[in-house]
Amino acid sequence: MPSLPVLANVGAMHQFIGAFEVTSKLSGHVYDCRFSHIWNAIATRHSDTIDSKFEVDGEGRIVGLAHTAFVEFREKAGRDLTDREASFVAAEYLRERLEEEDERPLYDVPRAEVSRLVALAGIK
Repeated sequence: MPSLPVLANVGAMHQFIGAFEVTSKLSGHVYDCRFSHIWNAIATRHSDTIDSKFEVDGEGRIVGLAHTAFVEFREKAGRDLTDREASFVAAEYLRERLEEEDERPLYDVPRAEVSRLVALAGIK
């Protein structure tokens, strides 16, 4: 079986994703976004999610990716999503929300949305 490209967990976690900007489609406001870290929220929030923390304009924002999407990915791909890949998925979800000025302290991303974003990113 050929090996597939994987975004490996190389370097410090806060360096997985560089700082990025998102421009609102509604007002033109430019959000300054910085990735902080990712962790298993099952223990910390008693939530069935993998959480990614971002700083958006200096305010903490959490993107909780449904754990069921990780299980589904493993069953289909025969491997786990890396933390780095999950971080990219969370960043893309955050980007989409901020483009619509959907600002929240916590985003819970359902399985179908996580799977859509995994496919959009071309992660296999």
